[in-house]
Amino acid sequence: MKKKIAFFTIGWCSEILSQFLTGVQKELEKERVDIFLFLCYPTYVDTASIKKGEMNIFTLPDFNTFDGVIIFGSGLDNKDQIDMIIKRSREAGIPVIMQGAKREGVPYVGSDNYTATQEMCDHLQKKHNCRDIIFFAGTADSLDSELRLKAVKDYLEINQRSDDLREVFYTKWENASVTRYINEFCKSGKKLPDVFICANDGLAMETCISLNNNGYRVPEDTLVTGYDFIDDSQIFDPSVASVDQCFTKMGRMAGKVWLNVIKGETCEDNNIIPCEFIPGESCNCYTYRNSDRTRRRVGREAFSKRAMTTYFNRKLNLIDSTVLSCLTYKEFKQKLHQLLVDNHDYEGDSFHVLLEPNFGLSIYDPSIRLRTTGYSKNMEVLYSTEDGVSYNEELFPSKDLIPGYDPEGKNHLYVFLPIHEGEEAYGYIIFRDCMEKVENHFLQNYQSRMGLVFDKFRHALSLDLINKRLIEVMRKDPLTNVNNRMAYEDKEKFLQSEINSDSDTRFAIAVFDVNNLKLVNDSKGHDAGDEYLIRACHLICDVFKHSPIYRVGGDEFIAVLSGDDYQQREDRLTELNNRMSTYTNVLPLPDDYISVACGISSYDPAKDMSVQDILKRADEKMYINKAKMKQG
Repeated sequence: MKKKIAFFTIGWCSEILSQFLTGVQKELEKERVDIFLFLCYPTYVDTASIKKGEMNIFTLPDFNTFDGVIIFGSGLDNKDQIDMIIKRSREAGIPVIMQGAKREGVPYVGSDNYTATQEMCDHLQKKHNCRDIIFFAGTADSLDSELRLKAVKDYLEINQRSDDLREVFYTKWENASVTRYINEFCKSGKKLPDVFICANDGLAMETCISLNNNGYRVPEDTLVTGYDFIDDSQIFDPSVASVDQCFTKMGRMAGKVWLNVIKGETCEDNNIIPCEFIPGESCNCYTYRNSDRTRRRVGREAFSKRAMTTYFNRKLNLIDSTVLSCLTYKEFKQKLHQLLVDNHDYEGDSFHVLLEPNFGLSIYDPSIRLRTTGYSKNMEVLYSTEDGVSYNEELFPSKDLIPGYDPEGKNHLYVFLPIHEGEEAYGYIIFRDCMEKVENHFLQNYQSRMGLVFDKFRHALSLDLINKRLIEVMRKDPLTNVNNRMAYEDKEKFLQSEINSDSDTRFAIAVFDVNNLKLVNDSKGHDAGDEYLIRACHLICDVFKHSPIYRVGGDEFIAVLSGDDYQQREDRLTELNNRMSTYTNVLPLPDDYISVACGISSYDPAKDMSVQDILKRADEKMYINKAKMKQG
């Protein structure tokens, strides 16, 4: 049976994450191990509920079913989440390995940011005579960012140049914060520093772009450096001077440490991979590397990536249109399942969509709440195939994570992503062996779009149901509980449309007037009058049981006869007359007294141009009938 490693991180640092994962897989390729990557994409500007909904995916695995845990701290720098994962690992008695952040008693795998940063500082001083520095940091609780900042400060202190560090600005890893800072800085008229040292390549590239938008050029007006040496920074213009942290080697080290731990072998508490500062065009060094070669390689790959992006966007739009066209939860499940059955080229033959069992129920009943912490014991299977084999059960135990999972097959990478709205969990999706999708952020786009369209569908259907209930209430007569005048006017419009379209429709209109209502009200009171109207209405409904009945006035009712009621309308009228009381206006009236005048007129396509023509004839017949009843 294969062993299983639970891997936790946030996916925005996609390129270095994919490099690290590749290293782990390479180190373990001769072992029988699956990696379960629990991935999410919260940002620092998200609300607390959105962050909770994203990181809820970390609660999904039962650590007792795993053989180890790896935390990629370069992505996940949330202290509470890291501490919780470590706590659960220890409770389950499985080894945990930490990258990018240190915790007491936890084996650490990292890179020598400190030495490489000092090499960078030495290069900037000796090669470019940099004497004025602004440092763009990540967050105050990021080990990598703070270690890089410390290396800069220590270098300057050793060289008695501490005042060269003009400012440290914490970006929270947000490129937009760099843009705001640069824009305000340039408007202030302050002198540019000799160099902006940025805590990663993304911040460095955004610095170059923002400076250019404000009329400054890099490296002519100021220098810029970054970290991570990602492909985007290498093909950027100017190519970014950066520190290569060798994440693939770091991943291999993490895999090696895990193997040593489970084999009972000793391992170091700190496992450090050497880094290398690589000058580039952004620090005015054009001879240290051939950036054009990398640019040509990426250029060759651009066409296929563009084609994949186009296909991917079309697939997301198709999911949108399919889901939002559904009018019921049952239809939603059927249509989305069939869409994935017919077209899953992007998702592959191993892909799963599991929903909270109360997701559908909550649409129809707003009092039913969805989970905000963890996932339900049994998940509803919307779509599931593993190696092309469908999982056909309606429910699946969440502790088992993957329907159809093979513990004896080839090694795989499974990626788990949350579907949610705010802190409410909708479910989760699983991709398999999708390293390129991790790297290019396709997974994030897929996950966020799926959550968005599910939420749109849920709210649209809930609002539709509420509206229908409101309309139903608005169309009901509160006393008799039959349809009211508003409902009749809608029915009349429909009947008129049938007449206008020359359809072969057959119907009749029956008009009823309850006799002596005023007499009952005056002699017995309005409560007795209401009871009389209800008795009369029950009689009409019982006789014309196959036709909609409408109360259109105080004592007036209309029925639109179709089907058997239309075919046997004369018999129905006879039955009505036989079941009502003999007309009288002599007090006291019997307690069960019912007297109703009625007139029926059928639609005649040869002469009727409107519903009003038919209604008018029926009304005239009703008054004739009322007169006869009064005459005895």
